[in-house]
Amino acid sequence: MTIERIQPGSGQESVWDYPRPPRLEECAEKIKVVADGTIIAESNQTRRVLETSHPPVYFIPCEDIRMECLEPTLRRTACEWKGEARYFNVVVEDRRIRNAAWVYPSPTPAFAAIRDHMAFYPELMDACFVGEEQVQSQAGGFYGGWITSRIVGPFKGEPGTRGW
Repeated sequence: MTIERIQPGSGQESVWDYPRPPRLEECAEKIKVVADGTIIAESNQTRRVLETSHPPVYFIPCEDIRMECLEPTLRRTACEWKGEARYFNVVVEDRRIRNAAWVYPSPTPAFAAIRDHMAFYPELMDACFVGEEQVQSQAGGFYGGWITSRIVGPFKGEPGTRGW
Protein backbone atom coordinates (compact mmCIF):
# COMPACT_ATOMS: atom_id res chain seq x y z
CA MET A 1 0.00 0.00 0.00
CA THR A 2 1.35 3.43 -0.96
CA ILE A 3 0.47 6.34 1.31
CA GLU A 4 0.31 9.73 -0.38
CA ARG A 5 1.65 12.39 1.97
CA ILE A 6 -0.36 15.61 1.91
CA GLN A 7 1.92 18.56 1.30
CA PRO A 8 1.62 21.02 4.19
CA GLY A 9 0.70 24.60 3.44
CA SER A 10 1.98 27.71 5.14
CA GLY A 11 1.75 27.33 8.93
CA GLN A 12 0.94 23.61 8.72
CA GLU A 13 2.78 20.48 9.83
CA SER A 14 2.70 17.08 8.16
CA VAL A 15 2.51 14.08 10.46
CA TRP A 16 4.85 12.43 7.96
CA ASP A 17 7.58 14.82 9.11
CA TYR A 18 7.19 13.68 12.72
CA PRO A 19 9.85 11.20 13.92
CA ARG A 20 9.80 7.57 14.90
CA PRO A 21 10.51 6.96 17.71
CA PRO A 22 8.23 9.81 18.79
CA ARG A 23 9.39 13.17 20.05
CA LEU A 24 8.10 14.99 23.12
CA GLU A 25 7.91 18.77 23.11
CA GLU A 26 6.54 21.56 25.26
CA CYS A 27 3.41 23.37 24.12
CA ALA A 28 2.45 26.83 25.41
CA GLU A 29 -0.89 27.02 23.53
CA LYS A 30 -4.01 26.84 25.67
CA ILE A 31 -5.37 23.29 25.71
CA LYS A 32 -8.92 22.73 26.97
CA VAL A 33 -11.05 19.61 27.51
CA VAL A 34 -14.84 19.84 28.02
CA ALA A 35 -17.26 17.09 29.08
CA ASP A 36 -20.96 17.67 29.73
CA GLY A 37 -20.42 21.42 29.63
CA THR A 38 -17.76 21.20 32.36
CA ILE A 39 -14.17 22.22 31.73
CA ILE A 40 -12.28 19.15 32.89
CA ALA A 41 -8.82 20.46 32.01
CA GLU A 42 -7.30 23.73 30.87
CA SER A 43 -3.60 24.49 30.62
CA ASN A 44 -0.90 26.50 28.87
CA GLN A 45 1.83 24.14 30.14
CA THR A 46 1.22 20.95 28.20
CA ARG A 47 3.46 18.54 26.35
CA ARG A 48 2.69 17.04 22.97
CA VAL A 49 3.89 13.74 21.57
CA LEU A 50 4.69 13.74 17.86
CA GLU A 51 5.00 10.43 16.02
CA THR A 52 5.13 9.57 12.33
CA SER A 53 1.62 9.27 10.84
CA HIS A 54 -0.12 10.34 14.09
CA PRO A 55 -1.67 13.69 14.95
CA PRO A 56 -0.27 15.11 18.20
CA VAL A 57 -1.43 13.80 21.55
CA TYR A 58 -1.51 16.48 24.26
CA PHE A 59 -0.55 15.66 27.85
CA ILE A 60 -1.94 18.06 30.45
CA PRO A 61 -0.38 18.50 33.90
CA CYS A 62 -2.58 16.91 36.58
CA GLU A 63 -2.47 20.19 38.51
CA ASP A 64 -4.50 21.73 35.64
CA ILE A 65 -7.09 18.93 35.59
CA ARG A 66 -10.18 18.61 37.76
CA MET A 67 -8.99 15.33 39.25
CA GLU A 68 -12.24 14.93 41.19
CA CYS A 69 -13.86 14.21 37.80
CA LEU A 70 -11.59 11.21 37.18
CA GLU A 71 -11.74 7.67 38.53
CA PRO A 72 -9.16 4.98 37.81
CA THR A 73 -10.12 1.89 35.81
CA LEU A 74 -8.49 -1.51 35.43
CA ARG A 75 -7.48 -0.87 31.80
CA ARG A 76 -3.74 -0.91 31.03
CA THR A 77 -1.86 -0.71 27.75
CA ALA A 78 1.82 -0.67 26.90
CA CYS A 79 3.76 1.57 24.55
CA GLU A 80 7.25 0.55 23.52
CA TRP A 81 8.36 4.20 23.72
CA LYS A 82 6.49 5.60 26.73
CA GLY A 83 5.84 2.63 29.03
CA GLU A 84 2.64 1.37 30.69
CA ALA A 85 -0.48 3.54 30.50
CA ARG A 86 -3.25 3.50 33.08
CA TYR A 87 -6.75 4.70 32.24
CA PHE A 88 -9.43 6.79 33.90
CA ASN A 89 -13.14 7.34 33.48
CA VAL A 90 -14.32 10.93 33.27
CA VAL A 91 -17.32 11.42 35.59
CA VAL A 92 -19.48 14.54 35.36
CA GLU A 93 -22.85 14.64 37.13
CA ASP A 94 -24.42 11.24 36.37
CA ARG A 95 -22.41 10.64 33.20
CA ARG A 96 -19.45 8.24 33.21
CA ILE A 97 -17.23 8.31 30.11
CA ARG A 98 -15.28 5.08 30.22
CA ASN A 99 -11.51 4.98 29.71
CA ALA A 100 -11.51 8.55 28.41
CA ALA A 101 -8.12 9.60 29.78
CA TRP A 102 -4.76 7.98 30.38
CA VAL A 103 -1.49 8.59 32.19
CA TYR A 104 2.00 7.09 32.22
CA PRO A 105 2.75 6.96 35.97
CA SER A 106 6.30 5.67 35.39
CA PRO A 107 7.22 6.68 31.84
CA THR A 108 10.46 5.66 30.19
CA PRO A 109 13.39 8.08 30.71
CA ALA A 110 12.89 9.70 27.29
CA PHE A 111 9.31 10.59 28.27
CA ALA A 112 9.86 11.44 31.94
CA ALA A 113 8.40 14.92 31.32
CA ILE A 114 4.88 13.44 30.93
CA ARG A 115 4.88 11.94 34.43
CA ASP A 116 1.95 13.56 36.28
CA HIS A 117 0.33 14.53 32.95
CA MET A 118 -2.83 13.05 31.42
CA ALA A 119 -4.12 12.73 27.87
CA PHE A 120 -7.77 12.64 26.79
CA TYR A 121 -9.52 11.02 23.83
CA PRO A 122 -11.14 13.94 21.99
CA GLU A 123 -13.75 11.65 20.41
CA LEU A 124 -15.11 10.84 23.89
CA MET A 125 -15.27 14.43 25.11
CA ASP A 126 -17.85 17.05 24.13
CA ALA A 127 -15.04 19.27 22.87
CA CYS A 128 -11.28 19.64 23.00
CA PHE A 129 -9.45 22.78 21.94
CA VAL A 130 -5.97 23.82 20.87
CA GLY A 131 -6.06 27.57 21.29
CA GLU A 132 -9.51 28.61 20.09
CA GLU A 133 -9.80 25.79 17.53
CA GLN A 134 -11.94 22.77 18.33
CA VAL A 135 -10.07 19.62 17.36
CA GLN A 136 -11.21 16.62 15.37
CA SER A 137 -10.34 13.22 16.79
CA GLN A 138 -8.04 10.74 15.13
CA ALA A 139 -10.01 7.88 13.58
CA GLY A 140 -9.73 4.35 14.85
CA GLY A 141 -10.70 4.75 18.50
CA PHE A 142 -7.29 3.76 19.88
CA TYR A 143 -4.72 6.46 19.19
CA GLY A 144 -6.16 9.64 20.74
CA GLY A 145 -4.59 12.17 18.34
CA TRP A 146 -5.87 15.76 18.12
CA ILE A 147 -6.35 17.06 14.55
CA THR A 148 -6.41 20.79 13.87
CA SER A 149 -6.29 22.79 10.65
CA ARG A 150 -2.53 23.10 11.17
CA ILE A 151 -1.93 19.34 10.89
CA VAL A 152 -2.12 17.36 7.63
CA GLY A 153 -1.96 13.61 7.00
CA PRO A 154 -3.14 11.17 5.99
CA PHE A 155 -3.41 9.95 9.57
CA LYS A 156 -2.98 6.44 10.89
CA GLY A 157 -6.40 4.93 11.59
CA GLU A 158 -8.24 6.60 8.68
CA PRO A 159 -10.25 4.35 6.34
CA GLY A 160 -7.93 2.75 3.82
CA THR A 161 -4.87 3.14 6.03
CA ARG A 162 -5.16 0.02 8.16
CA GLY A 163 -2.12 -2.16 8.36
CA TRP A 164 0.64 0.42 8.54
